[in-house]
Amino acid sequence: MTQPTHLSRRDFLAASAALAAAGAVPGLAWAQAQAAPPFRLGALNSITGVGGPYGPAMLEAIKIAIAEVNAAGGAAGRQIQLYAEDDQTKPDAAVLAVKKLIEINKAEAVVGIWPSSVGLAAMPITNAAGLITMNTCGAPEMLTENKQGLAWMFQASNAVFGRAFAEVARQRGFKRPAVMAFNNSTFVGQANYFRDAWREKGGDVSAFTVYEPNQTTYRTELNKVLASKPDVISLSAYRPDATIILKEWFQTGQDCKFIMPGWTANEDLVKALGKEATEGIISISNVAAHEHQAYKRFAAEFRKRTKREPDIFASQSYDMVITLALAIEAAGARADVAAINGKIRTVTGAGGGEKVSGFAQGQALLRAGKPVDYDGASSRLDFGKQGETVPDFGVFDIRDGKLVLNEVIAGKV
Repeated sequence: MTQPTHLSRRDFLAASAALAAAGAVPGLAWAQAQAAPPFRLGALNSITGVGGPYGPAMLEAIKIAIAEVNAAGGAAGRQIQLYAEDDQTKPDAAVLAVKKLIEINKAEAVVGIWPSSVGLAAMPITNAAGLITMNTCGAPEMLTENKQGLAWMFQASNAVFGRAFAEVARQRGFKRPAVMAFNNSTFVGQANYFRDAWREKGGDVSAFTVYEPNQTTYRTELNKVLASKPDVISLSAYRPDATIILKEWFQTGQDCKFIMPGWTANEDLVKALGKEATEGIISISNVAAHEHQAYKRFAAEFRKRTKREPDIFASQSYDMVITLALAIEAAGARADVAAINGKIRTVTGAGGGEKVSGFAQGQALLRAGKPVDYDGASSRLDFGKQGETVPDFGVFDIRDGKLVLNEVIAGKV
């Protein structure tokens, strides 16, 4: 169900105070700002389904960013109005939801798309409507299908993830890796790139198994992999299926390590399986830019609202809105979607601007005629030719039930 977001009295007063204090919109500019229409923003999040552990936090991050922008008087004087839909982590549900955002809510951009299956299903529709989209999708196909340059990937492609997994496996001295992958475009892509990267430097994987989702047991697939006697398994999985696979592996007693994506191998996985079954798992993920001021400010507000730390997807969702708002500010109150889209690279570093960590700071510089470079809560945001960003990776070990950061490696295409 669509959820239009309205300013609370507190947010309205904050916005008014910010404008009064800034004194930055006098005379004609003030009148133009007052007349500027709201920017209608769609949020397409996986509130239910496999993405349920991540979608609600992503939506909360989007709301935090919108409140920040609106409290500063809006982007180019345009208040951001939010319409939120649950894609249920299903492509067919996502198609209906995105059509509603476009046809009923008249959204000008859609942010927060989490799974590649949803991103790939929605992209033809949003492209046809000329909408900007921002996502955390990892399937390499997201890049090749971004033919109009309207999609922006805030999460590293799984081509990059797969290569990072292989590099870490080599650094750790493993000789006989095997691969297990959930059957979707994201994880099969990740698995293929792991295998390709491993072969490039000699050798091969001992087994390569793609399994179907929503099973109560994966023992047949697991036994096939374990029969190849791997010393490490690259497991491209979501948490529900990973929990079953790891439980069944632990029951075999066979010595083997696992490399897994960080959104799966985390402390929630430890809670589900216990310390002993998860000890020594290598967890690799994009790492939020903890030292950036943008992250510190966002994380403080996120903790206040949710009583928990933001994950990488929440940090990326916050950055989507701030990046978009700065692009609107740079393009101007009457700019169309194409003009706004053309400013996204400019406000994230392509224009060689001054580093900024928040919307109000960037807004002030842009209104003074100076270029800006937004350093996000999730990462530096240096978008490539196909709208992709390649942030740094954190390599964690699960030790005694805790994620311990071992090293940070630079993302490479």
